[in-house]
Amino acid sequence: MKKKKISKNWLAKHKKDQFFTQSKIHGFRSRSSFKLIEMNNKFKFLQKNSLLLDLGSSPGGWSQVASKIISKGKILSVDIKEMENINKVDFIKGNCFEQKTYEKIKNYFNNEKINVLISDMAANTSGNKSLDSYNTGELCLNAMNLAIQILHNDGVFISKLFMGSIFTEIHEKANKYFKKVIKYKPSSSKKESKEVYIYCKGFLKV
Repeated sequence: MKKKKISKNWLAKHKKDQFFTQSKIHGFRSRSSFKLIEMNNKFKFLQKNSLLLDLGSSPGGWSQVASKIISKGKILSVDIKEMENINKVDFIKGNCFEQKTYEKIKNYFNNEKINVLISDMAANTSGNKSLDSYNTGELCLNAMNLAIQILHNDGVFISKLFMGSIFTEIHEKANKYFKKVIKYKPSSSKKESKEVYIYCKGFLKV
């Protein structure tokens, strides 16, 4: 009985969620699609010829949005989970932080520097919000390390994180390497959530 109640409450909550509803209407795979749409409207980082890497891509909401804009570039999605095919998007199943997956990524882009790296990765929830925030922050830092290796000098890095103890470390590292660093919370992100995104553009000479 308890499980049924939780399930009904979850459904009721999501039915009231305008972005969840709109994602179904527009055929998006997740409500997070609107977060990328909103960030691109603000920062204008997706171009028709962009080379883009999407980390933690499954179920494909962000790649789906990117594929509607990038017509002459390349989009590569990477996740440890399976992802259904998206037109004009290539997919690698694997851990993006493992060397063998990194080599596949480099080979896909013919060892060229890319324009955009986006990451909506989050750690599996444990019930401990502070720990979950820290673990997601670690994913952000690792994604930033990859961005530093693979991005073009004027490239863009966007990653999810949760406000918490690790935010200062993330912010300091971003400011060490990037010319522009902006913390941004899309309106499509739930108000009660500590979720924010960090937008970084252009490398500093270090």
